[in-house]
Amino acid sequence: MKILVSDQIEERCREILAAEGYAVDYKPGLSDVELRKIIGGYAGLVVRSATQVTAEVISVATSLKIIGRAGTGVDNIDVEAATRRGILVMNTPGGNTVSTAELTVSMLLSLARNIPHAHASLVAGRWDRKKFTGTEVSTKTLGIVGLGKIGREVAIRCQAFGMKTIGYDPLLSEEVALKMNIDLVSLDELYRRSDFITVHTPLTPETKGLLNDETLAKCKRGVRLVNCARGGIIDEQALLRALASGQVAGAALDVFELEPPTGNPLLAHEHVIVTPHLGASTEEAQEKVAVQIAHQMVDAFKGRGFAGVVNSAAMELTLEEALKPFLGLAEKMGSFIAQTISGKLSTVGISVQGELLARSIPLLKACVLRGILGHLLPEHVNVINAPFLAEEMGLKLQDQAPEKESFADSIRISFDGDGERREVVGTVFGHSTIRIIKLDGFRFEVRPEGTLLLYNNLDKPGMLARVSSLLAAHGVNIGGVSLGRTSMGKDALTVMNIDGIIADSTVQELRKVEGITNLKVVTLSQT
Repeated sequence: MKILVSDQIEERCREILAAEGYAVDYKPGLSDVELRKIIGGYAGLVVRSATQVTAEVISVATSLKIIGRAGTGVDNIDVEAATRRGILVMNTPGGNTVSTAELTVSMLLSLARNIPHAHASLVAGRWDRKKFTGTEVSTKTLGIVGLGKIGREVAIRCQAFGMKTIGYDPLLSEEVALKMNIDLVSLDELYRRSDFITVHTPLTPETKGLLNDETLAKCKRGVRLVNCARGGIIDEQALLRALASGQVAGAALDVFELEPPTGNPLLAHEHVIVTPHLGASTEEAQEKVAVQIAHQMVDAFKGRGFAGVVNSAAMELTLEEALKPFLGLAEKMGSFIAQTISGKLSTVGISVQGELLARSIPLLKACVLRGILGHLLPEHVNVINAPFLAEEMGLKLQDQAPEKESFADSIRISFDGDGERREVVGTVFGHSTIRIIKLDGFRFEVRPEGTLLLYNNLDKPGMLARVSSLLAAHGVNIGGVSLGRTSMGKDALTVMNIDGIIADSTVQELRKVEGITNLKVVTLSQT
């Protein structure tokens, strides 16, 4: 069996593959035309970021079974095209955890002591000791937004400097946080108490611009910010304004909204430290991902395991046809709840109705967790690693006694968090039409895809008209409406399918409509 390595990857990767009996060809720098000419003869392909594995390449890769990415991102691989062909795509999750954590701490210390600017000043012939007086990090409070693997590694290292670590994460349990000496707090409390703030979250609609004019105003005056996660979590224009006013004393940035950040005024700011996205750029990290991808590919080829697979849907092609739409439904139900529950998720309950689903409980659970964690964690989540990530974060998944529903096959999921409870029931009509049929006791028929707008209101005339008129005034089209109520004139719940997206300003106006509460916007993948 032949494996092609088409990017510059550490030799240990090739040595491991060869030792396992594979014929390895090392051909970095292939053009697209050259790659397409030869890819048909290979069962495995190992890449980093240079090789573009396009749909055209995949279409002629007649023998290809696995594409291995020695790194985290898979933007250079057409994962959808690979999935349609049943080709596994895998990356190396966690391979850059230590490197990114160490860069974060390096940036924090450099920011505290003005090291880059002091270096540049001295090299330029100046001796400005007073200008670069810094601050000690010992006894200071570090606020960590996002306590996945990297966030937790940062906490361990900063505690060694005598820093008090507090953190916010919608998943991490109090028990796990306590063991790590991290004080779990709300975002507002984190802003209020932190001397330094570092962010370690994925970039989602909820985290985009998380640190903005409003939230930066809640911070201690003179707070210092570090972002080695994703560009866009910190609103760069808001940061410039906060630096100008002194609300933010300094920032250290490894990532930017646009990369490379040509012409970005933050690059020249005297209180900003910048690096060109170096989170994973260490010799050890590159060696680690090279070794990791080799072992993962060998395990997958030999059926010993499927760690790092990012398109587990390719594996699901072998499942019963009738089960496949329920797996997609379970994932969407998980994502739906992750975006609608306000408190910290602590317990997830699941029950099913129907023989087909009863014998597939473990896989359905994994799909639910993939929907939840995929929205909340920065690392890639699939049905293989979702149960392990949930356990690591202290999220509990419980079997529940089934409740009789009017459909032969259905999934019921309930979520508890900070005293808040939400329940959703879904089913599949015909062969593939997925629907949410019950939400918090209200009966519905909701299409779980695209943008959903949901809110509670009193059941009285004119409520729907008010919302519809406001949406129309902002050019927002309604694709469908589902209404549920307990009884006439009492509590009601409305769910709308919206064409496109809703601007934040429109959402804020909707929240001001008298009689509307608990308004949420949910974004789900298209079916």
